[in-house]
Amino acid sequence: MAANTLYGIRNCDTVKKARAWLDQHGVEYRFHDYKVAGLDVAQLNRWCKELGWEALLNRAGSTFRKLPEPQKQNLNPETARALMLAQPSVIKRPVLELRGRLVVGFKPELYKSLPW
Repeated sequence: MAANTLYGIRNCDTVKKARAWLDQHGVEYRFHDYKVAGLDVAQLNRWCKELGWEALLNRAGSTFRKLPEPQKQNLNPETARALMLAQPSVIKRPVLELRGRLVVGFKPELYKSLPW
């Protein structure tokens, strides 16, 4: 089993770019589509603890923008986690777990700098 796991949504363009980069650079990884397979509560809690819920919540995405205004206002750690569990599309993508380290988003220069 690969030591690296890439979390995201299969049809997301940024996830596609990250997967292509990993494939082109011969990096072994497991892909977890959290829109299809869901996301474990304990795992999301760990991500929020390590990165902060603000770093994980994709406020720029269409799923978040389409939410009713009351749901977008006055977010806190609990309401943000509940929203991310109910609608995983609002989680920034991809989330790469590299030997216990978490990296959110994808930029070729960022991935190039990681300790593979």
